[in-house]
Amino acid sequence: MLALRSGIAAVAISTGLLLAEATSAQDADDVAKQLANPIASLISVPLQFNYDQDYGVDDSGERLFVNVQPVIPFDLNDKLNLISRTILPIIDQDGIPAAGNSQTGLGDTVQSLFFSPKLATDSGWIWGAGPVFLLPTATDETLGAEKWGAGPTAVALKQTGRWTYGGLANHIESFAGASGRDDVSASFLQPFLTYITPTQTTIALNTESTYNWRTGDWSVPVNLLVNQLLKVGDQVLQLGAGVRYWAESPAGGPEGWGVRINVILVYPK
Repeated sequence: MLALRSGIAAVAISTGLLLAEATSAQDADDVAKQLANPIASLISVPLQFNYDQDYGVDDSGERLFVNVQPVIPFDLNDKLNLISRTILPIIDQDGIPAAGNSQTGLGDTVQSLFFSPKLATDSGWIWGAGPVFLLPTATDETLGAEKWGAGPTAVALKQTGRWTYGGLANHIESFAGASGRDDVSASFLQPFLTYITPTQTTIALNTESTYNWRTGDWSVPVNLLVNQLLKVGDQVLQLGAGVRYWAESPAGGPEGWGVRINVILVYPK
């Protein structure tokens, strides 16, 4: 836990130091706009540091986790892209499910593949759809579901001027895995709204809501984030931070406020 705390503190300090540097790329606005689009034809490696608290039966638990989220586009033909989005969490948690418990390791991987037309629709909508997979990569039984899962995923968005709005959704059903573990049946909904300033500062509001069809529980964190596009040497990156409020969570889940810090390495074409 201390190591991850130190890592987050270092990122926060670096963010403060680097915000003074401005990217000199002529297409900075375009890069910032592509980063607001989950299925843009842009290679990026987001590292998302998160902290949440008040877990467990006695509200003493806390969790630090880093989502490693590479986004890689593939050019299929003149009309279609394939966008690979991976989410691999690295987790350090204490007091979950109760005081005295502590785990550190990998969580389960969520792998999404979006087939997306290269051109927006006549009305300006950008969209993509494809399969999503749950891979049981957790290194501890408390950090994952120990299940294989699959289902559909889709995203649709519109970019008008400096605004981007839309939503991403998926549904995962487990089909194999440890027989002693509960089946997975979960829907994920992520409506989002972003505004990009003339200095490539992105202000983003979203929720990352999950509905568990097996238990009937909602998890609804509301995120408010501010990210700045920069160029440090030859590396284009986006740095930022924000807060999260848990509007709804299941019994034993997180409560109150959380924190997120973003470090996104960008590789424009």
